[in-house]
Amino acid sequence: MSSAPHFPIDAQEFWRDPYPAFAAMRRDAPICFVPQLGSTLFTRRDDIFVCEKRIDVFSSHQPAGLMNRLMGHNMMRKDGDAHMAERSVYFPAVSPKAVRAHWRDEFQAHADRILGALAPKGRADLLAEFALPLSGECLKSVTGLTNIRCEEMDAWSRGMIDGIANYAGDPAIEARCHRATAGIDAAIDDMLPVVRKVPDHSLLSVMIHGGMPEENVRHNIKLTISGGQNEPRKAIAGCIWALLTHPEQFALVRDGKVAWLAVFEEFARWISPIGMSPRRIATPYAVNGVELAPEDRVFLMFGSANRDEAHFADADKFDVTRDTSKSIAFGAGPHFCAGAAASRAMIADVALPGVFARLKGLRLDESEGVRITGWAFRGLQNLPVVWDEP
Repeated sequence: MSSAPHFPIDAQEFWRDPYPAFAAMRRDAPICFVPQLGSTLFTRRDDIFVCEKRIDVFSSHQPAGLMNRLMGHNMMRKDGDAHMAERSVYFPAVSPKAVRAHWRDEFQAHADRILGALAPKGRADLLAEFALPLSGECLKSVTGLTNIRCEEMDAWSRGMIDGIANYAGDPAIEARCHRATAGIDAAIDDMLPVVRKVPDHSLLSVMIHGGMPEENVRHNIKLTISGGQNEPRKAIAGCIWALLTHPEQFALVRDGKVAWLAVFEEFARWISPIGMSPRRIATPYAVNGVELAPEDRVFLMFGSANRDEAHFADADKFDVTRDTSKSIAFGAGPHFCAGAAASRAMIADVALPGVFARLKGLRLDESEGVRITGWAFRGLQNLPVVWDEP
């Protein structure tokens, strides 16, 4: 068992706002065992950056892990050759080249349609009425599951995300996750004959025609939906909220002094939508005086690493002029997010410039507060706004 010093937390407060606890951990016990989570947490950026690459010790292969049990053995839970074999088939569908050639214009068409319907209203919850449908429609295109509604895509993503973070073992959460994966399998069943007959650029088509076994295709589509809907939805809404609550930062973007991509990269550092990645200790290992034993569970806390004072001055501050090159919001090792290019295009090229150009005078609706929660997956739960009707 891990010899790391114990660091008890208030689980509810940690879910509401983990950053004070992260700061204390980095200062007093950067590698610590949290009894409430049953795991050893790594909280400093440099420790995570180095250890994530040591797949011989910090293994993504977790046969008994929640993701494997609930969603199937996908490429995120494989290491070495097994991981690269699937990634090499998957990646051509979402590479920067593919995003430029196939997806960016499609993302733009989805955004234009959604904003066109939204603009006359003058008031909305932009998380539910813009970020959710935009990320859902884009993900339908990329996955190839164009036979479903974006609301289904979102519900499935939430069900799986809640399921793989269900460390307390709530049976109702697990049941929702199973319903989500069953829905995805049914949607795949409908679309497989279509893409087998008429190949396209979608992940479903590219993986099937690339020779990946059908079972593995299903597992990797579920992986894509779990993160590909949840994180962009939260990042789109979060970036809008960050700019509305930091007018001096928005002025830099509006005046062309800072790019939209810098907004997204800084938000992903400041409030990391993917706050944690779990690992299984594969072999005895010692790091910074802490002994780790085989089968110990480790959480690499990206949300803490991205506010590490050793690399980010005034780390709790949202600053679009910041150098974010040390951020590990998309990971740092061989499991670096394969969909990063698609996310950047959807959010920085399409969603952010589009929403501020189309919804004139966009501002927060002060009658309702914005709620932000989570530590494994963190983000806004709502974004009430008003704007000047056209």
